[in-house]
Amino acid sequence: MLNIPVLRWGKPYESLEADEVSHFITGEPLARVGQANPGLLGRDIRKVKQAREALKKIPTSDLVQMMKKAADLYLNGTLPLGDGVQSPDDFARMQSATTGLPEVMCRGNMEKNHFVLSNMDQMLEALTRGLPLSILTQGYGEEGRGVTVSYQVQSPALGMVLPSNSPGVHTLWLPVIPMQVGLILKPGPQEPWTPYRMATAFFEAGVPREAISIYPGGADMGAEVVSRCRRTMIFGGAPTVERYAGDPRVQVHGPGFSKIMLADDLVDRWEDYIDIMVDSVFLNSGRGCINCSGIWASRHTKEIAAAVAERIGPVEPKDPSDPDAQIAAFTVPGVPQAISQQIDALVQTPGAEDMTARYGARLVEMERCGYLRPTVIHCDAPDHPLANTEYMFPFVSVVKCPQDQMIEKMGPTLVLSAITDDQALREQLIETTGIDRLNLGAMPTIKMNWLQPHEGNIVDFLFRARALQIDEKK
Repeated sequence: MLNIPVLRWGKPYESLEADEVSHFITGEPLARVGQANPGLLGRDIRKVKQAREALKKIPTSDLVQMMKKAADLYLNGTLPLGDGVQSPDDFARMQSATTGLPEVMCRGNMEKNHFVLSNMDQMLEALTRGLPLSILTQGYGEEGRGVTVSYQVQSPALGMVLPSNSPGVHTLWLPVIPMQVGLILKPGPQEPWTPYRMATAFFEAGVPREAISIYPGGADMGAEVVSRCRRTMIFGGAPTVERYAGDPRVQVHGPGFSKIMLADDLVDRWEDYIDIMVDSVFLNSGRGCINCSGIWASRHTKEIAAAVAERIGPVEPKDPSDPDAQIAAFTVPGVPQAISQQIDALVQTPGAEDMTARYGARLVEMERCGYLRPTVIHCDAPDHPLANTEYMFPFVSVVKCPQDQMIEKMGPTLVLSAITDDQALREQLIETTGIDRLNLGAMPTIKMNWLQPHEGNIVDFLFRARALQIDEKK
């Protein structure tokens, strides 16, 4: 069993308290992870400026090359971890064993992280809209128009309160180090693996150790990161989003409520788009905020729901090492039972039908975990309580709604794939402020263009554009 210490600005620290991380099926202990307390961060935050100072000594072009080297180390290397080592296969097995994701999905997320790191120069060019990176180092410079521009860093380090359920979110913080901003990472209880492996790959590639801290711990540790850091990115449900709404120090990534709209001009051809709908709902076990949780159309909704249910309803849980495993387990006791009971209660409200009920029980209970099989609900009106709902498994509501009411009734939407050639509707959607990423045409919600951030922009969050003038006569 591995012993994994707290990391205080790159230095291992043996905590008196440790949390045992175990296999979600067998109960086999995999690691003892040292637990930080709020007081520890309270002391360490005094050195936070050293993180940016150490990174500013290295040209951004060199840091970008370090990211590319780290990409290969992360994907292919056998790297130190605590008092042992971890191969790529060990990483995928351990991540699967504690998060419930099938190993094949863990390897898929490794590929995503590798791609972002390997193409970091293009990522930064897109995120900064072509801004010379020296401006982020110096604080000002010229962007090619003969005008001085200034970008002021808002925090020497970014705090991250990370989740356990979706390792793909780590792509969001990978550009931080080459922007010469340090990292204060609070891992999810079941997913310490990515932060530690990524940090080790960075160090092996030449990134200064004093630029990164990792503080595993409970909810109090997450709250302390938010309290102490001038900029923090967190992940959570709707209550978390509401709690930090309007706080400029905190960027919250919550439920996506991503959707597909089948507009009136193309909805009669709905069968042509079944693959897009199924992939949007089902891939990555429905755990991403960009997975589709709602399919909206004005007609044919019952047939659409039945067709999607026929494709994903029969899927059964498989061993996480099975390359054909397609759905993830819930590893926290009681969670799958509570979700399934809530859906069963809400579907009793008139106007809804569980289209996957015919394919077997939704809840599959095991000794130490549970699975929720894919669920498709048909709602005959947009005001039904299940019409705009999201869960962390392949769940989708197919909603019947007149087209002229869709935009108003859909509510906030992280990704909308609008299947329409109606130019007037497209223009209306472009003007709609409640949509973060808009896909115009037959594209799955999960199709990402890495050069376009789908939720917020880390540069805008970490740097403030301001006016700066220099007296050239002196």
